[in-house]
Amino acid sequence: MSPPSGLAAPLWVSAFRPFYLLGAAYGPLLMVVWVGAYAGIWAVPVDDWFFLAWHGHEMLFGFSAAIISGIVMTALPSWAGTAEIAGKPLAILVTLWLAGRLVLVAPVSPLLAATVDCALFPVIAGLLLPQLLQVRNRYYLLLLPVLAALFAANVIFHAGRIGADLALTAFGLRLAIHAIVLLYVLKGGVLTPIFTGNALREKRRGGDIPFRMWLDVLAVLTVVALAIADLARLPAAWVGAAALAACVTHGLRLARWRGWLIADLPLLWTMHLGYAWLVVAFALKALAELGGTLPEMLWVHAFTVGSLGLMMLGLMTRVVLRHTGRPLQVPAAIVAAYLMVLAAAALRVAVLPLGLGNAWLFASAVLWMAPFALYLAMFGAMLWSPSLPRQVKAMP
Repeated sequence: MSPPSGLAAPLWVSAFRPFYLLGAAYGPLLMVVWVGAYAGIWAVPVDDWFFLAWHGHEMLFGFSAAIISGIVMTALPSWAGTAEIAGKPLAILVTLWLAGRLVLVAPVSPLLAATVDCALFPVIAGLLLPQLLQVRNRYYLLLLPVLAALFAANVIFHAGRIGADLALTAFGLRLAIHAIVLLYVLKGGVLTPIFTGNALREKRRGGDIPFRMWLDVLAVLTVVALAIADLARLPAAWVGAAALAACVTHGLRLARWRGWLIADLPLLWTMHLGYAWLVVAFALKALAELGGTLPEMLWVHAFTVGSLGLMMLGLMTRVVLRHTGRPLQVPAAIVAAYLMVLAAAALRVAVLPLGLGNAWLFASAVLWMAPFALYLAMFGAMLWSPSLPRQVKAMP
């Protein structure tokens, strides 16, 4: 019997397959293009004033959006019991993502580029809405305002591009970052204690980690408060206080998860250290606003490079192993990739305040690129190949 082809091929049976492939390939490619252009080796087919904005946009709405889409649309069927988005609908989403990447560098009108690039999140929401409305647990409906915020952020970004307004494009990017932080807190704050509790029970190191509703609600509220204060450009003292509140709240949340007990389990310590980088990001934001001595953008790099990068790589590893029928055994090269992400984040945050120069900036970029290239090399074939028969459950 010949293997399935077309939309019945393994690539189209689950959202994580094409989107992880695209994200893992696009992230390093994007960084190579940026480093080369920044160093003057080659030019990028975008306006000079738009170059830095384009880089930020593609890191969020290109690379991050691909992996986030794969994570969310794979997790929902598993956790909420919704139907899998596969086949033709999945192919449409992938086409929209690809088209969005092309129109930003193609010789088309900015209005056409905006129309094409902004279509992805509304279509995802339209596919998920009927399913989410039938799910008994209303917690999953919180995904919809996050998708709406990402759509609005992209519209604002393109409005800035059309009007040649860098401040407006920057506002759109900042709104997108806050939306992703909220999604990170909602998703990471559920999966990390659940997976950790399962491991502690199986390893006989303790029991489940009970949720504290007041703390989880407070964690979300502090993130929303910081976003409002930051986006509204409230006085620095107010923004700094909101960031400090978020830092303390999420630090308490992280401490409750007892990450020191799973230091020998890479799939779990990636999640804990990723969340720790979120706490660091809030601390850097507070110091920048209250002290005025640190560059304000450090918190963004701490989150995007360290927190988001590490959590994404860890979840991408877990999902591809479990959902393709393989045991949850992390290859040594992927563990090394996790450590490279940590090093990349530390170096990226240190470059500006320590005045390390472009050589160290490029080194941090290489340390960030290599883990996703390694992931693609080691797991790429698993993503487009049929799953194996289900294995006996392994320790997480």
